[in-house]
Amino acid sequence: QVQLAESGGGLVQAGGSLRLSCAASGRTFSVNSVAWFRQPPGKEREFVATLSWSGGSTVYADSVKGRFTISRDNAKNTVYLQMNSLKPEDTAVYSCNAGGRGMVYWGKGTLVTVSS
Repeated sequence: QVQLAESGGGLVQAGGSLRLSCAASGRTFSVNSVAWFRQPPGKEREFVATLSWSGGSTVYADSVKGRFTISRDNAKNTVYLQMNSLKPEDTAVYSCNAGGRGMVYWGKGTLVTVSS
């Protein structure tokens, strides 16, 4: 079992930056990959970025390429999402995801609000 806890959300003006954190606990050795998703108000959840835990390869949604960076701190079992040049359309609840050994785990999310 793996538990995920997001933090770092808040209110920021357009053009600003935030760094989200996703701290993992439990049987984290079973995790092969991690990802960030987001759900804007009134819309479906969408993919943001993913990272292969062992290899470090990354994939980003077109909407965030060049602005967002997913990274990790192995010693802290933590994944980060650095968000720069934020836009109002980035407003959403951001959730982290971890998968491995046929299991998928989700955090409860952290709200990011970008004002114009």
